Amino acid sequence: MINYNKVLFCTDFSEDAGMAFHHALDFARRYKASLHILHVLHSGYKYMRYVVDEYVPPAEKEQTADAEVVKRAEADLRARYGDKAQECKEVAVAVRIGVPFVEIVRYARENQVDLIVMGASGSSDLDKQTFGSTVENVARRAHCHVVAIRNPELTFKMPG
Repeated sequence: MINYNKVLFCTDFSEDAGMAFHHALDFARRYKASLHILHVLHSGYKYMRYVVDEYVPPAEKEQTADAEVVKRAEADLRARYGDKAQECKEVAVAVRIGVPFVEIVRYARENQVDLIVMGASGSSDLDKQTFGSTVENVARRAHCHVVAIRNPELTFKMPG
């Protein structure tokens, strides 16, 4: 018998992640599982002007900058998903900094997650070209089941 006690929802705040949230929430409710909500800030976020309001300070100030960005991301997770997940047995919100697939797999193992739910397509085409699909990397390395939710409006066109 399949039993999921801990469901991990991973978000990059993309449209597909929004769709995946509804599925993760449904799994958590059906199995009376706790719901973990995780966002991973790519370790290169410090060098992206659209994430950090101003140029990153020197190394001695980086930990303060990291803590502030993590705090803002946690607040955003709670605002977007917290109220909707109230019916779940337990809700945990986490933000990590690193390579997304590595941190997702690490979080899942550390927290003995039974199921990972995430959007099939993320928000960054650059990541796919450079690092490969985060979903694919998680599915290959996770110790548990991984469900990728795709946007049904995006259709694959067969070549030729």
